[in-house]
Amino acid sequence: FNNIQVSRRYKHFDWLHERLQEKFTLIPIPPLPDKQISGRYDEQLIERRRVQLQEFVDWMCKHPVLSKSEVWQHFLTCTDEKRWKAGKRQAEKDNLLGLNYCISLVVPEKALLQSQVDHITEQCHTFISSMDSSVKSVTNMCLAQTKRFQVAYKTDCQKTGEAFYNLGNALSLDEGTIVSTSKLTSAIKLTGGAYIEIGRMYEDQPKYDWEPLGDKFHLYKGIVGSFPDSLANHKGAVQKKRECERLTAEHKMEVAQLNEVLRRTEVISYALL
Repeated sequence: FNNIQVSRRYKHFDWLHERLQEKFTLIPIPPLPDKQISGRYDEQLIERRRVQLQEFVDWMCKHPVLSKSEVWQHFLTCTDEKRWKAGKRQAEKDNLLGLNYCISLVVPEKALLQSQVDHITEQCHTFISSMDSSVKSVTNMCLAQTKRFQVAYKTDCQKTGEAFYNLGNALSLDEGTIVSTSKLTSAIKLTGGAYIEIGRMYEDQPKYDWEPLGDKFHLYKGIVGSFPDSLANHKGAVQKKRECERLTAEHKMEVAQLNEVLRRTEVISYALL
């Protein structure tokens, strides 16, 4: 994205995430790694968090809107502590938040058919509902497989290896020597050692497949899970428009006011679609 190196802690990412969620209510924001109360300084946990934060950064850099937002640019490029704090204060005072952000958008003059918008949003709702359960299922499967590899499979192999190795030690005692000269005894010990090593390989394997897949689906789970809120914000705007149309028909609202509501709802619909 750029060649500027900046130092950011988890709390800085957390601050950024709050700003993005406040400002872009029609855009699903990817999630951060889960917060940890205990074991914060465990090396394995720190590395997993680093990988998931990198997934977040990569996704943000590829997004056509979020990657160009002022708060993201500030987060990603500011190296001066004084400018960093000033930029944070400016972002926290931003008035164009939520649906108000749509005021700054320029959309095509061609009006959208409300029936078409309703059809698309309904299809999206159905798709998201299906995707949400599917993505959660894959995420849980990744966690379950990781646990099996690192606990059950590893333990089974280690127990098998220890059983063979102990048998080899017992046969060595019968030979009256610490270092066995029997090919059979040596083979049994080697078999035990091989199983123990396989157990270690099982323990390490998830970081090459299940954990990266789980990290990717952690991202998808958060994005998919944010869509219902985006759809609800749009639905609220449409309901407000219909209420204003009713009030205008009853001569309880000025036509000029209705036109402004219609314009804003149109912008929100374009922003969502």
